[in-house]
Amino acid sequence: MDDNRICVGAIAGSFGVKGEVRLKSFCAEPASISDYGPLSARDRSKDYKIKNLQPIKSGFAALLSGVESKEQADSLRGTELFVDRDKLPALPDDEFYHSDLTGLDVLDTGGSQIGKVKSIQNHGAGDLVEILLASSSNTILIPFTRQNVPTVDLASNRIILDAPDGSLPDV
Repeated sequence: MDDNRICVGAIAGSFGVKGEVRLKSFCAEPASISDYGPLSARDRSKDYKIKNLQPIKSGFAALLSGVESKEQADSLRGTELFVDRDKLPALPDDEFYHSDLTGLDVLDTGGSQIGKVKSIQNHGAGDLVEILLASSSNTILIPFTRQNVPTVDLASNRIILDAPDGSLPDV
C-alpha cells in the first residue's frame, strides 16, 4: 500500500435502484469526503468522482462517476476509497491519521516491548488501539486516550502505552 494515500471512506452497497451507493465516511467532518477530489480504489484501478452526496441514516447516499446501475453499486460493496495525503488538511500535533499509527512498536512506560499496533478501531464510543502482542498471536484493545497512550513518536516509529491495570496479560 502506498504510504501517501489515506482511506477516507468505503462503499457499503447500493442505495435505491438508479446506481446510487451507500457511502461511509471516515473523515472527521463526514461530509468533507466530497471535498478531496476523485477518490480511488485501493489498487488504483478506478477513480470515482462524487456527483451528489445526501445524508442518510448511517452515512450518505451518493452518485459516483461510472456507477449507473444498482448491480454496479452492489458489486462495489466493501470497496475502500482513498485520496492522496497531500489533498487532506494538516493535522494538529496531537492528532494522527490511523494509517500513520498502524505498524508502530508499542512499548510500556519502562521501555519494554509490548507489541505492535495492528489497527485503530472506532465502534462509536471513541478510538481503540488494537495491539498485536509480541509474545503471542493474540491482540488486545485499549482505549486510545492521552492517559493510556501518553506518547506517539512517529519519528521513532513507536508509541508508549501506560495500560490500565489488568488490561495486559501476564507474560
